Formats: sequence, C-alpha cells, structure tokens
Amino acid sequence: MGWQLYWDMVGGSERYYFSLYGYDKAQSKNGGWRVPELVLHVLALAGGFPGGWLGKVVFRHKTKKSNIVCVLAVSTALHPGLVYWLFIR
Repeated sequence: MGWQLYWDMVGGSERYYFSLYGYDKAQSKNGGWRVPELVLHVLALAGGFPGGWLGKVVFRHKTKKSNIVCVLAVSTALHPGLVYWLFIR
C-alpha cells in the first residue's frame, strides 16, 4: 500500500463519514431510517475519524454517545501508528 492509496482511503472515508453524520442528523429530526452505529464504527476505523470528529461538531450529533467517542478516539490513536508501521519503519 502506497502513501497515495492510504491518503485517498482516509480522505474518502472522512468525507463519506462526515456526510453520513449530516444524513443521520437529518433523519433523527425527521424520524426516518438511521445509519447503524456499526457502520459509523467501521468507517472510523477505516480512516474516517477526522470526518467523525468534524461531524460531531458541525452537526452537534452523537455528542452523548460514549461508544462513538471511544471508537473515534481509538481510531485517532491507532492511525499514526499504522502510518508508522506501513510507511516509516
């Protein structure tokens, strides 16, 4: 896996995760179909954590869900180690 592929994956996951936060917030207001938290967890671990943090702030959504915050924090902590292990060592 090259640098470009990694950053493309993170950038794509980030934008998709952010848009899902907005969609889920709108659905929660309208009583529609919600995005399963498992999907949000997988996207965070796949590199979408920056979009998750941004979505929490911009949409003021999932602010009281401690499991979402935990997965975002773990993803944020793991990705620098992953970058080191894949590209630097």
